[in-house]
Amino acid sequence: MPNKTNPTTSERFFFDNNGYLVLENLLKENHVEILLDKLHQVIEQRRNAEKNGTTKTGMTSIDGDNTRIFYILDDDPLFLDMIDLPEIWPYIIGFLNEKPHHHASDAIVEYAPKGRNMVWHIDGHDEGYRRLGTPIPFLQLKIGYYLTDMTEPGQGNLCVVPGSHKAEYNPDPEDLQNMDLFPGAIQICAPAGTAILFHNALWHSSGPWTKDDGKRIMLYYAYEHPWMIASQEHWGYNQEFYNDLPSKRRQLFHGFLFNPPEQRWG
Repeated sequence: MPNKTNPTTSERFFFDNNGYLVLENLLKENHVEILLDKLHQVIEQRRNAEKNGTTKTGMTSIDGDNTRIFYILDDDPLFLDMIDLPEIWPYIIGFLNEKPHHHASDAIVEYAPKGRNMVWHIDGHDEGYRRLGTPIPFLQLKIGYYLTDMTEPGQGNLCVVPGSHKAEYNPDPEDLQNMDLFPGAIQICAPAGTAILFHNALWHSSGPWTKDDGKRIMLYYAYEHPWMIASQEHWGYNQEFYNDLPSKRRQLFHGFLFNPPEQRWG
């Protein structure tokens, strides 16, 4: 059974004030190795499918040796199992909603380039839900998993601006164009197996690349409230995928996705 004490009071306080939380070594070493091995296989399959024009689900972005793939839940059962991982589940329901819905999934494999630009942003539709006023509501919880060692900076580490989810103003446009961190921004340096949870309105970016032999391999999962339909991935898989989901896992998806549709709320 999941540990009912998580998130702790101190973790709740930190997340509420800073907009993110780092859980080092959440994934065990052997789990990370299995995920890495499978991801490399899937990346090769996705790249080949993209070349052959046979990609069926999601999007595959290829830039030299770098690859980013979207809609990864049906690429392999290992990636589907991450959606309600027992170690992270108490945090998802504790921070966001007792009946969360899956929002999106993707994976990143990067080796370069050095000297690239930062891409600062917040998450969400309608320009990051800005039309809902400030502070922007907590509508999505995003979780990034480091699958490679990111204890050293300068290899695309996730960068965040602590507390920026409460900001009434955007950062200075000149700061957003910098190739390095501006005052108040930090790089998250942590070992493989670390999970990083953050608020949709937290300003974040992949970090600067200065390390010659740097490598960033990550999985991303995002969750939203059950009354939201804010991602095309909700209906991005085939009918067999949805109907094969066990009953508890079905609760992470809208009832209308199933055949026959499930008459339920949330």
